[in-house]
Formats: sequence, structure tokens, C-alpha cells
Amino acid sequence: MGFLSGVEERSQTPLTRVVSLLGRVLLAVGIPAIAFYVLYLGFLFLRDSDAPRGVIALVAIIWGVGGVALLFWIFNSIVESLSDEWTARLQPFVFVGPALAILTWYLALPVVRTFWISLFDRDGPPDLPFFEQIASEGFVGLGNYAAVFTERLMLEAFRNNIMWIIFGSTLSVVFGLVVAVLADRSRFEKFAKSMIFLPMAISFVGASIIWNFIYEFRPAGQSQVGLLNAIVTGLGGVPRAWPQWVEIAPWNNLFLIIIVVWLQAGFAMVLFSAALKGIPEELMEAGRMDGANEFQIFFRIMIPYIQGTVVTVWTTIVIFTLKIFDVVWVMTGGQFGTHVIATQFYRQAFTADNKGFGSAIAIVLLITVIPVMIYNLKQFREQEAF
Repeated sequence: MGFLSGVEERSQTPLTRVVSLLGRVLLAVGIPAIAFYVLYLGFLFLRDSDAPRGVIALVAIIWGVGGVALLFWIFNSIVESLSDEWTARLQPFVFVGPALAILTWYLALPVVRTFWISLFDRDGPPDLPFFEQIASEGFVGLGNYAAVFTERLMLEAFRNNIMWIIFGSTLSVVFGLVVAVLADRSRFEKFAKSMIFLPMAISFVGASIIWNFIYEFRPAGQSQVGLLNAIVTGLGGVPRAWPQWVEIAPWNNLFLIIIVVWLQAGFAMVLFSAALKGIPEELMEAGRMDGANEFQIFFRIMIPYIQGTVVTVWTTIVIFTLKIFDVVWVMTGGQFGTHVIATQFYRQAFTADNKGFGSAIAIVLLITVIPVMIYNLKQFREQEAF
């Protein structure tokens, strides 16, 4: 097909070639534009329709899955109708093009829009032309960002996020690594790993509800249904409202951090287990023959060998902890000194309806996560090169 197209192109006059090229360009632009317009109409239907939920769900499935498949088929058909040279040039974009378009529309443009909103007061940008928006009274420039780093609750949120990073990420990595090493030497390796990994199947909200029951508090003298207080009172202690134990703030955040450690230790364990199995057995035996004990083998052979995996897992969990929201919101709602950056964003943007300040918090959170993501991608690239 491509060879015949090349022969036909060489036999055409210059004018015919120009007309043919213009026709292909119009075809390449027009058909996807129509397809995107149809998808846009589907989006409007899903957003504004009063139809039954079952109908909306059915349209969403057809519109989402079928629309993407239709776009791929249209793009691929157009590209394959071109010459071999242009097919080779354009076909990769058939696969990455829709993803780039979706990322641009649903990620890049909202980020730019959020940054623009963050430059205004609580009412956001007025419905005016661009330069008139800048000249309006609501334009505060970087004032919201100054407030982010000076407001008391925001400083508390930054402190708590640092605690989440230090304790949450580190303990998840430590427990995951210890379990991976011990499970690899156990006869019940598969069962043990399945039990440790099982919490990963639970959502953050679901895990928070489970731990709410574990931390459940009832006054002394009443039957304790919470597991932790049942154990405490069984040993003769006094029941406490553990996450709300204000006297030890900010350390009451540790009761919430335990939940994420419980969830993420299984994730870390699986990756560490795969990395440990990649260590050459000859290297381990050589260490033992040289007189090294198991602790020395662990710290001087295993850890250095899987150091790249350890760093990658730790930085991945750091990203989770920087964005943590579900656990805190379900457990305490940010009360008792447990606010984090994400809960402060939600509180300002949706509860207090302070659009400018809430958007500034969202941008600060994004900027905080970006360096960790870049470092993580760099680690992945280096491991692939190795």
C-alpha cells in the first residue's frame, strides 16, 4: 500500500500533489476534530443530564472506552493511508497523541488555571478581560503564597507532613524490607507475603474506617469495642481516645501514620522481595565463607546491592505521604493538630470557599511533589540503563 502510494505520488503533477496534500491535511484535522466534538457532547451529557444513573453509567462506558477506540481507529487509518515515510513518522503519535491530549486537557491546563486563580482573593478572578482582571481589586499577586507560609494552621500542616515523611515513609520501608528478608527464608513464604500484602487491596478510606474501630473509645466502666482500648483495659489500664489525645500533639499524628505503614509495608515488601531474589547467591556464600554473620551480610551485601530499589520505594511512598488526605479526613477531619497540606487545601477551597488561598495551597503541594517525582524518574532511568 505504501509502495503504491509512493508510485502514485511520483506520477502526479505538482498542483495535484499540493491538492492531495491539502486534502490529507484537512482529513487529518477535520475527522479528529469531529471525533473530539462528539466526545465533548458526550461530556456535556454526562455533566448536565437528568437521565437515570443507569443510562448515564452506560453512556460513560460507551463514551469513554468506545470513544478512545474510535479515535485510535480514525487516527491509525489516516496515518496508514500515507506514504511509508510519513506513516513511520506519524504512527508513534497515534499511540501517545490521545494520552498527551488528555494530560494536557485534564492536567496541564488545570494547573495553569489553578495558578491563575491563586493570584486573586477569595472570590477568584472576576469575569473581565485579561488585563482588567490584573487591574481589579481582587488581584493580590503572590499574597496568597506569603499567607501559605505564615498562617498558623498551614505551618502546623507543614510540620505534620514532615512527620508523615520521616515516620510514615521510613517505617514502611523498614518493615517492608524486614518482612521481605524474613519471608524469603520461611517455609510459609507465599502465605506470609499474601497476608502482609492484603491491606494493599483496601482503599485508604476503608483502612481508616477499620482503624477507627481499632481506636474506638468509650468511657471507663463501659464495654470497650475498640481493639486497642480493650487490650489496655484488659491489662488494667485506662481507655483513651487515641488519635484525639491532644495532650501529646503533634505525636498523636503517629496513630494516623500507623495506618499508612500498615497499608504500604506490603507494597514495599513485594518490591524488596523481587530485588533480594536478584542478588547472586555466590556473593552471599562468599561473604559467609569470609566469616560474615547474617547481620553483616544484610547490611554490607544486601542493602548496598538493592540500594537503588530502597531509594525508589522510599521516594514513591514519600509522594503518597505528601499527598495524604483520606486517612486524616476520615479519622479526625484535621482536628486535634492533625491537619496536613491536602486537608488544608480542601478546607480552604471547599469549606471556607476561599478560592485564591486554596489554589495557592494546591500549587505549593504540586511544587513540593515535583522534585521527588523527578528524582524518582531519574532513579528508574538509571536502573533501566544498568
